[in-house]
Amino acid sequence: MPLAMRIEEAADLAGRVIAEVGKAVVGKRDVLTRVMASCLCQGGHVLLEDYPGLAKTLIARSFADALGLSFRRIQFTPDLLPGDITGGYVYDRNEGRFLLRPGPIFAHVILADEINRASPKTQSALLEAMQERQVTIEGETRALEEPFLVIATQNPVEYEGTFPLPEAQLDRFLVKLSVGYPGAEEEREILARRGNRRSDAVDIRPVVDRTALLAMREAVEGVHVDPDLGAYMVDLVSRTRRHRGVAVGASPRGSLALLKLSRAWAALQGRDYVIPDDVKDLALPALSHRLILESDLWSVKRAAEDILSDVLRAAAVPVIGGGK
Repeated sequence: MPLAMRIEEAADLAGRVIAEVGKAVVGKRDVLTRVMASCLCQGGHVLLEDYPGLAKTLIARSFADALGLSFRRIQFTPDLLPGDITGGYVYDRNEGRFLLRPGPIFAHVILADEINRASPKTQSALLEAMQERQVTIEGETRALEEPFLVIATQNPVEYEGTFPLPEAQLDRFLVKLSVGYPGAEEEREILARRGNRRSDAVDIRPVVDRTALLAMREAVEGVHVDPDLGAYMVDLVSRTRRHRGVAVGASPRGSLALLKLSRAWAALQGRDYVIPDDVKDLALPALSHRLILESDLWSVKRAAEDILSDVLRAAAVPVIGGGK
């Protein structure tokens, strides 16, 4: 069991992790904070969808380094097979028996790079691991060590040779984030840092280790959520199911995502209680990828974001007292 940790300690460590990642990723503090919040949640898998060259891979690797966790990168391609992810049994002549050769899934942080380039059969190999934190190889089930985090990337503009993620797999990502282009000043800072380093590599040092991260997660579980705020989360998710532009709204997994993320977000601010603004700040990354839109909105940019904005405006925000 991890040692008990106070919210203030967890917030301080999380801030130091974000600062360490900031050595490699210039700006994008909001994105980094949301990734950190996901890391503080069990099942905090992250989908990064954006154009090439915007540091999606760098973010994943830097967080693994700063959190002191093992890291494996899987490049998804059309010919990738499920066994390339999970591993399999091979015959060892010296031993005279079949031995398990573990695949890259047996790590704490998995970067699933360009996940939509693999076939649905291969994509489904991640489903059991992401939800159950275990894999089944030739009928034998093996547990994955906690923490287990999948950070997947996909390109929103290249569709040739890709396979859209099925709704069942999208629903298993706690958040969907977009990095966005840097500003002119940030891009100049990127060039300046590269010139000073004289190398592409950035030295990211571990701020915490596995035990400390599990203790931080345990502290987050103690963050108080007022019952009226819980009802507010349910109301938001329910409204996505009734919106005229939505064919299928968010499932109860969306409500749970809001609950977990709101607790982590509050902890990052050093609070042991959730406020309505925490929920509103996280509704978009937690719910946008869980909506199946009506067919006439499929080609409309930011349609899911606009729908969630409507939902947030229509829902009554509860008034709660500070703290417990």
